[in-house]
Amino acid sequence: MQKILLLSVSAGAGHVRAAEAIRAYANIGDAHLEVLHLDVMQYVTAGFRKIYTDFYIKLVNKAPALWGYLYNFSNDAQVDSSIEKLRQKLERMNARALLKEITAFNPDAIICTHFLPAEILSRQLKKEVLNCPVWVQVTDFDLHRMWVHEGMAGYFAANDEVAFRMQAQGIAAEKISVTGIPIMPSFTAVASREQCAAEFGLDGKRTTILLMGGGAGLGSLDAIAARLLAMEGDFQLIAMAGKNEAALAALQALSLRYSGRVLPQGFTDKVERLMVCADLVVTKPGGLTTSECLAMGLPMIVNAPIPGQEERNADFLLEQGVALKAFDAVTLEYRIRYLLDNPAKLAEMSIKARALGRPAAGQQVLDTVLAQRP
Repeated sequence: MQKILLLSVSAGAGHVRAAEAIRAYANIGDAHLEVLHLDVMQYVTAGFRKIYTDFYIKLVNKAPALWGYLYNFSNDAQVDSSIEKLRQKLERMNARALLKEITAFNPDAIICTHFLPAEILSRQLKKEVLNCPVWVQVTDFDLHRMWVHEGMAGYFAANDEVAFRMQAQGIAAEKISVTGIPIMPSFTAVASREQCAAEFGLDGKRTTILLMGGGAGLGSLDAIAARLLAMEGDFQLIAMAGKNEAALAALQALSLRYSGRVLPQGFTDKVERLMVCADLVVTKPGGLTTSECLAMGLPMIVNAPIPGQEERNADFLLEQGVALKAFDAVTLEYRIRYLLDNPAKLAEMSIKARALGRPAAGQQVLDTVLAQRP
């Protein structure tokens, strides 16, 4: 029985979702494979967890410009600077419980979907107290310096540009695999649009816009939905509120005013079935969500990117011709009007998106790791 350990960090959902995607592929594959996924934040002190998760989320929501500064500052910081040494010391102090858990599981290989466990384990490899290969899956269309560490068995990149940046950081080309960002196996084989539309009570032949969040100048999700529904045109909306119960309630109230035109949707594990019903997605440019859109061939209007990694994601999508950008509600309405009035442009973006999609990235990651096992 081969053992694979997946290590993520619940600072934002993307790192966890990438690890879960790899685990899902393992569960449908090798019966002689045991896979364990651990959130590193469950093995650190409450204070450290608060800094890494709660503080991060508050910062990107309340002071995104400050987060952007810190992102760039830490990317440019010298590895041996006093600030870096202090940060690393805090990590070492909080790594003991995690290292104990790793020893107990005794994995044959480890895959990190966040830079924190990679950095912690790099030191363990250097001290020769860890003797299994450690792999790193980067979860954005960008590479921050903190992802790069000595002793890693290999790196998985979202695209060729990220791979090029890895080589520029000193990672050997033979250690880099361009796989894409892992998303769930369900995105590789989805039922037809007609079937999925019937499942959700949607009109499968009607133009459909999928809304996946508001904020940062666009307004609340229900306000965005109301603005779009007031536009002329025969289209329907799917509005995903996630775990935001207040937003879901507001959308449900809105659906009573626009009967048959808006589908309010709370947290769901059927995102791919909703996406197959859509012609266009309005979303923040997170690495996982946009990878899902690309896999489904969905054009995007990206909004409210977090300064740093999400801005780089947005730049990549815009450059590839698969997305437009909206910085406020007026621009969003204009972009949607433009695409609805230009179906050829929308179709062109869809073709380009599907060409970039890597729906089986998780399987490729797993295959690469297993091919290198003793």
